[in-house]
Amino acid sequence: MPQAPASPTSSAAPASLIDSPQAAWRLLTTLGLVVLGNSSMYVVSVVLPAVQAEFGVGRADASLPYTLMMVCLGIGGLWTGRMADRHGLMPVLCVGAVAVCGGFVWAGLSGSIWIFGLAHGLMGLVGSSATFAPLMADTALWWNKRRGIAVAICASGNYIAGALWPPIVQHGIDAIGWRQTYVLLGLVCGAGMLLLALRMRQRAPLVLTDAVAQPASAAAAPQPAALDRSRPFGLRPLHAQLLLCVAGVACCVAMAMPQVHIVAYCTDLGFGAARGAEMLSLMLACGIVSRLVSGVICDRIGGVRTLLLGSALQGVGLMLFLPFDGLVPLYVISAMFGLFQGGLVPSYAIIIREYFAPQEAGARVGAVIMATLIGMALGGWMSGWIFDITGSYHAAFLNGLAWNLLNLSIVGWLYWRVRRQGAAGAPTLPAAG
Repeated sequence: MPQAPASPTSSAAPASLIDSPQAAWRLLTTLGLVVLGNSSMYVVSVVLPAVQAEFGVGRADASLPYTLMMVCLGIGGLWTGRMADRHGLMPVLCVGAVAVCGGFVWAGLSGSIWIFGLAHGLMGLVGSSATFAPLMADTALWWNKRRGIAVAICASGNYIAGALWPPIVQHGIDAIGWRQTYVLLGLVCGAGMLLLALRMRQRAPLVLTDAVAQPASAAAAPQPAALDRSRPFGLRPLHAQLLLCVAGVACCVAMAMPQVHIVAYCTDLGFGAARGAEMLSLMLACGIVSRLVSGVICDRIGGVRTLLLGSALQGVGLMLFLPFDGLVPLYVISAMFGLFQGGLVPSYAIIIREYFAPQEAGARVGAVIMATLIGMALGGWMSGWIFDITGSYHAAFLNGLAWNLLNLSIVGWLYWRVRRQGAAGAPTLPAAG
């Protein structure tokens, strides 16, 4: 696909910079941007009990800001990715920095749960989305030999945000209150993003061919084994895409139950919000390890089998929350859940690359990632709604298990079709270089 002409503020870098020290510094900058830009995805869970108490709303209504933010994040990713293609990363990142800063400050000054939710919607639509899909796409173009680990590092940035910000925000809530903490966090993240955005002026390196301009990394990389990409899994592409989207919604509804409500769950059990924030931080720190390890596993056994393995393990993690509600067991289970689920979402992108036409990969990956974010949004709200009805999280964990079973069934059926077609050794993304 031809790349848009470079803007005056973002000239294309020479191809010799691929896999270079400059690419490594750019990756480090990218990681910082992801950590700052995705802070709102996780701190909203930490302030949920305080917001619910101050505004006098139910658990479901208190979960709506998270739901709105994740839906807007999915929609915003389509827009910010297109803008980055046309105008370069730096302008998009600068706008995202302003949105993150303004969103946190607006939320900190909000007078109702609805204004609080709209502020988080702004952060998802323009702020967090600017540091999600566009940065992953850019990273892939700057690396050839180590492309897989580079993209995994970039994708792990949002989990680093989840491990870093919850305990800091919880300390701020205890010391100065959630409103002041939100305003301060917005100023810090917004200013940090603006400074780092200035280092992202250059576009990705290009190799000019007789036809169109292509990313150098794509031109140099070997092509995967031939297969009928017009019939992924032996299905029409639309049907296969819809199945993956439903699977993405299902796995992330299940995933959202512990991630969104672990702080409130610990508060209800009498352990306090601080312990819950620590569990969330531990869960997401383990998710970083899981995401990196799953990338290696994908290269060896393919995306479908990796997703099937991750879905089964996530179900085990959810089941462990049912019989154990002690403080130490919850720390252990939170860590295990993070290790089990971290590689699920990246596996969808690998599956798209393996089974669908390459020229359609961008749009199809964007659609599946949007489905996973909708699943996170739905799961966060649904768990709060079930809690309001039943008065406990037991039924909410069972609901998460049911959605996880739906995901496992779809992925298992797709894997069965792969095996039936004689493709048990499904092609994996080749190691570039």
